Formats: sequence, structure tokens, C-alpha cells
Amino acid sequence: MMNIKIFTFIFILSLSFLFSQEKPNTVIKSKQLSENKVYQLFPTKNFWTFIKLNTRNGKMWQVHFGITETDARVTLDLNKFPLVSEEKEVNGRFTLYPSENTFNFLLLDQIDGNVYQVQWSVEESNRLVIPIQ
Repeated sequence: MMNIKIFTFIFILSLSFLFSQEKPNTVIKSKQLSENKVYQLFPTKNFWTFIKLNTRNGKMWQVHFGITETDARVTLDLNKFPLVSEEKEVNGRFTLYPSENTFNFLLLDQIDGNVYQVQWSVEESNRLVIPIQ
């Protein structure tokens, strides 16, 4: 009798978890809508910092904002040069994926599969965009 109650509880809990998950079609549709944009903003784990990505060529900027007049508002280069030539630029070619590290993202070239480590920082010497071989 106790086994049936436990089984029923686990079954109901599993169903509620299953139905509470975001449906894959919703993710795909929202991704398709944003793939046509040249620029996208990606939040970091830092409340005041976003990464702006040119989805056509892979150029990125670190964007800081504030809420008071004395807060620093600045856009900093992460990479000054495009990652592909102008004739290979396509809207939605590049996208960013967060990592567990606050300061690192992975940049994916969705056409040829190249992956880059992107590190943002207030310190210029700690900013980088390097290919992962």
C-alpha cells in the first residue's frame, strides 16, 4: 500500500515537471524571430553589463549602463575586427552562449561551426575573443 502511494506521488511529480518545461517549438520560434536582426544584446551575470553582438560578422562590444547621473555608461570593444569577410556576412550567423563563468561566453559561427571564447572585463588587458580549436 505504501509503495503504491510513493509510486503515485513520484508519477504525479514527474508529470508536473514534464508539463512545466518550456516547449521546444517556443524556443525555436523565438530564435527564428531574432535571427534576422543584425544586432542583439546578451545579458551577463553582472546586473549592469550586456554584450552587444553584430550577428553578421561577430564583432562584439561590452555595454555598461547605470541608473544615476554619476554611473559610468560606456561601450567597450571586445574585438575590433570582424570574424568573417564582408562577402560572408549573413544576419544571424553568430550567436552567444553563456558559460558558468561570469566573465566568459562562447560565440558560435552557425554557418561553419567555429567556436570562440569571449571574455569581457572592465580591464582592457583581460578582454579577449579567441578561437577554440
